[in-house]
Amino acid sequence: MISLQKITLRRGSKVILSEASALIQPGEKVGLVGRNGAGKSSLFALMMGELPEDSGEYWIPTAWQVATVAQNMPETSESATDFVLAGDVRLEKARVALTALENDPNMDRDGFGEQFAEAYANWEDAGGHDAASRAQTLVQGLGFTVQELDQPVNSFSGGWRMRLQLARALMCPSDLLLLDEPTNHLDLDALVWLEAWLAKYEGTMIVISHDREFLDAVTRVTLHIEVTKLTRYGGNYTQFEDLRAAAAALQATAYSKQQDKIAHLQKFIDRFKAKASKAKQAQSRVKALERMEKVGPLLAEADFTFEFKEPANLPNPMLTISGGEFGYNLDDGSQKVIVKNVSKSVLAGERIGILGANGQGKSTVVKTIAREIKAIGGEVLEGRGLNIGYFAQQELDVLVEDDNPLDHMSNMVRRMTAAGSLSGQSTREQDHRAYLGSFNFTGEQVKQKVGSMSGGEKARLVLAMIVWQRPNLLLLDEPTNHLDLATREALAVALNEFEGTVMLVSHDRSLLRSVCDEFWLVAKGAVVPFDGDLDDYQIYLLEQAKEARQQRQQNAKKAVQAEMKAEVKAEVAIVQAKPAVTYSKAKLDQMRKELSKVEASIAKLEIEKTSLEVSIASTTDAGHINEISQQLKTVIETLAHLESQWLILGETLE
Repeated sequence: MISLQKITLRRGSKVILSEASALIQPGEKVGLVGRNGAGKSSLFALMMGELPEDSGEYWIPTAWQVATVAQNMPETSESATDFVLAGDVRLEKARVALTALENDPNMDRDGFGEQFAEAYANWEDAGGHDAASRAQTLVQGLGFTVQELDQPVNSFSGGWRMRLQLARALMCPSDLLLLDEPTNHLDLDALVWLEAWLAKYEGTMIVISHDREFLDAVTRVTLHIEVTKLTRYGGNYTQFEDLRAAAAALQATAYSKQQDKIAHLQKFIDRFKAKASKAKQAQSRVKALERMEKVGPLLAEADFTFEFKEPANLPNPMLTISGGEFGYNLDDGSQKVIVKNVSKSVLAGERIGILGANGQGKSTVVKTIAREIKAIGGEVLEGRGLNIGYFAQQELDVLVEDDNPLDHMSNMVRRMTAAGSLSGQSTREQDHRAYLGSFNFTGEQVKQKVGSMSGGEKARLVLAMIVWQRPNLLLLDEPTNHLDLATREALAVALNEFEGTVMLVSHDRSLLRSVCDEFWLVAKGAVVPFDGDLDDYQIYLLEQAKEARQQRQQNAKKAVQAEMKAEVKAEVAIVQAKPAVTYSKAKLDQMRKELSKVEASIAKLEIEKTSLEVSIASTTDAGHINEISQQLKTVIETLAHLESQWLILGETLE
């Protein structure tokens, strides 16, 4: 088990944990929650051996293998498959040892064969035969295509490289898996796949996440960091909230009752301590007061709240798209259309969730509506007075690293003044300081460079700038990526109270459920209404994944069959090129018996192949799919060999 006993952790002069204790049993799935800056990542650093405890005792079994997602951006030209494969540290060690022996110039020495056999057995025991297949299953599960499996890592964007880091961590055979915000760069289909994978993980897992539905799906214990203390709760995040609320209510009641009792005792002491006849009783109450174990007041962290200002006007429709073609201009001057034939109207007050896998065009649609890129074709008509508030998926798309929050406010005022859209907002720095303070940018934080801010702080600054502009159409592209749970709750409340229109792209299902009342699906080059809720969409994703697996199997089958036909054709050509041979009756009878045996074997294997193909199409278990795939590969290869024999025997008999 993992034991933390009276741990004190500091980062510089700041106390992160003070006298904190907790136990985690083997195999438990734990959600580590708390506000941004509470110390979650510091606790992970302690568990990884990167940060020593200042006092107390941290213990983990020495034999345990710990896996975590590296936070650095990988810069390598090795393929996506090879990069993930290297995450299996046991296999990599066995592979290096085996390769060294294979290249050993002294292969003839005594005992080499035994040594080589042992190294090969270690490689085999580490899963060497199916390792590449397992790595590719992880990579494809996280959203990569078959064509991308062999592409170099440094050819992918930052978000996709972080997916590869996640796949690499999952590839490692571990006893303890530490996941720090694993869902930030995932879309819903990859998120659903990850939940299914983690549900089958047999080791101990601790995950930091601000996605409540993800936590509910993958954890059964919650460890809460608040005011430098660790508190363990049995249950997932929703159960934790219920238990915490009940505990807070009990504590508040107990504190109130104790304060009444203390006041009563103190009143008796103050009244009678000077009277000789009552001095003994007064002294008794003083001792009772000193012995009393004090119940502390409830010290809850302050909630963050904000609201969107009432829009100056509400055009209806907000915008109308007719025959839209959205995409990008390429460097060679050509254009790449991502979605086409888009005909949609967006009305005042609508709450639209935009669904679709990564790469299908969700951000392209949002950027086109936000005027970040121009439509390639068709028409986008805006309502009179349309004022768009746009939250970019990458906050730095709209933030300048060397500027501070006050600079951003001043620059925004200048742009709005030049555009004639200031609408009476204040231009005074003091008012800007007060406004930024309402978004928790206080004191000298208003002068802090954006480049040194956390992801959550950047997201809050973007939200502050959007709110200040009083938009009537909100375009939000993954606004919650770096927001903690409390800030996500505040955003959901603010969006529900907003009087304008909301268009939202998010993998946070809780936010989508609470805000959106209709959905658009961006898929296969089109934008269509999605008739259903998020549960229906999850079923749709599973069906799409099943179809994709079946298509991959069909493609693999066709490739093997094409290769097999080419080999058989070559072998038949060799037989036909040989001079005619005369066989005895006995030899011909023997060949006919062999042909019958081969035909029987082929028939049996065809039945087995069909059964395996049915099994692989009906399961969603990645491990089981991998196992069946290996069996199917063996059957297909054996069939190819037998069919080659059958053709040669038949040709010879003819």
